[in-house]
Amino acid sequence: MGDDGGGDGGASSAGFSYFAVFHNYPLVAALLGFAVAQSIKFFVTRYKENRWDPKQLIGSGGMPSSHSATVTALAVAIGFQDGFGCALFATAAIFASVVMYDASGIRLHAGKQAEVLNQIVCELPSEHPLSETRPLRELLGHTPTQVCSNAIFTNHFIILHQSKAMSY
Repeated sequence: MGDDGGGDGGASSAGFSYFAVFHNYPLVAALLGFAVAQSIKFFVTRYKENRWDPKQLIGSGGMPSSHSATVTALAVAIGFQDGFGCALFATAAIFASVVMYDASGIRLHAGKQAEVLNQIVCELPSEHPLSETRPLRELLGHTPTQVCSNAIFTNHFIILHQSKAMSY
């Protein structure tokens, strides 16, 4: 299955290159969308809280939404590469919608529940077995405004990049 007769699963087939991944436009766009969103979050935290927080480079929650940036970049890049009328774009767009709905719905409410639970644990007497429990993460999701604004920002970023690439 996909073997070129060399017995190594096709790893030495003509045209195979580990560097081909860098030419996969949708993958690169999605990874850049994630990296840009996380970087912005890192610097926004520095500006707002006057401290460097390296966890912001990989953490979820907050503004901008790296989840939205990643899946939006993926869908738009597929649209540019394969056409906005293709089945792959439709799949990516639905995938993006589900991820963004989850980020602004379920994960947002899970964060709010964590906030309430943390408050309850703080009010427990010190002899209670749960009084020393480590606090739950509260910043898990995004507001619908955060998700939509980040999706729009990512679309503009990709469209600008695509138009510059086409002009060369």
